[in-house]
Amino acid sequence: MRLLEFTDAAEEILKDAGESIRAIPVDQIEEMVDVLLEGLKRKILIIGTGRSGLVGRSFAMRLMHLGYDVHVLGETITPAIGKNDIVVAISGSGATVLPVTSARIAKKVGALIIAITSRPKSPLGKLADQVVYVKAKSKAAKQKDFFLRQLVGEHESLAPLGTMFEISATIFLDSLIVELMRQLGKTEGELRARHATLEGL
Repeated sequence: MRLLEFTDAAEEILKDAGESIRAIPVDQIEEMVDVLLEGLKRKILIIGTGRSGLVGRSFAMRLMHLGYDVHVLGETITPAIGKNDIVVAISGSGATVLPVTSARIAKKVGALIIAITSRPKSPLGKLADQVVYVKAKSKAAKQKDFFLRQLVGEHESLAPLGTMFEISATIFLDSLIVELMRQLGKTEGELRARHATLEGL
């Protein structure tokens, strides 16, 4: 069996993800770090659906390892969010109904909204107090064949659907955790101590 698309796709994903991360405005990263440092004693709610929701869950786990009071929307044990709490909403399109509706409700009770999106002028972006712009190709290519796309000049990402946003958002949030570790003076050993201990039983 010949791998016709794998290598091209992997190389393009790595290249696009690197470009996406480098394009995030530094001031937006600094603002999010500052809010999270100040929010160590506040509740944090992570919102996302589909693959963006999985990215959010991964970020929530790392925040928990850092000692944050963090929750994921949809869990039965998620507490009420109130004034000065923090909501991190992840949506490539910025128009997904659940994140937008939830952010709107959280805004009404005085929570601070951080939107991670590839469309800053979207409904979610307009609702947010802070926006992190993760630039990513998200449209599906019209031509399926890689070489045919090159011939016709169609240079959309090989990654399907919203993959580039989700990969880039994952890299961004994992890198953010490393910065928070540094500024909070946390070691990997301290994070490991808060990791699940029942998995190996």
